[in-house]
Amino acid sequence: MDTSPATLDAATLRELIESGRPPRILDVRTPGEFHTAHIPGAYNVPLDLLREHRAELRAHLDDDVVLICRSGARAARAGQTLAGAGLPNLRVLDGGMLAWQAARAPVRLGRARWDLERQVRLVAGTIVLASILASVVLPGAKWVAAAIGAGLTSAAVTNTCAMGMLLGRLPYNRGASCDLDTVVGQLRDGAPDAGRS
Repeated sequence: MDTSPATLDAATLRELIESGRPPRILDVRTPGEFHTAHIPGAYNVPLDLLREHRAELRAHLDDDVVLICRSGARAARAGQTLAGAGLPNLRVLDGGMLAWQAARAPVRLGRARWDLERQVRLVAGTIVLASILASVVLPGAKWVAAAIGAGLTSAAVTNTCAMGMLLGRLPYNRGASCDLDTVVGQLRDGAPDAGRS
């Protein structure tokens, strides 16, 4: 049984927001990515927090919910998680923030940071390069590069990324307001941008 939520495009989401009865917009990117640029009125609920506390979050999500990430992949996984927790009115922004920004829709900007995908490319590329260079002296080091290649292949096939999940936990990507109590308080009070820069 397919539990993937329906999608909607940026123009449709913009119409819903401007209608006076906007959906709850949950941005499942890391706090670092969220603070760089997000849709005004969006709630930042990082994917790992959403997965771990879906039942608590579900209790505060009776409205229509639109899930957003950078491109749509993490939001689709979040949608499957929330659908499995019994939340019926879920949609994913097709193309994510990339599509939203391409449509020149309103964005609240903060301090620029590298998005998670770019960080993964940097770390994976650096490990592969260092392993290949080290294999000149230590022939076994080539297997580190092979392991990274296998991990990237697995990430593409499964549409998940272990390295991305680990990098998302670094202080650079975390924010002071990414704990469960803060997120639930914002959902309960309807104040998604409270205390945000």
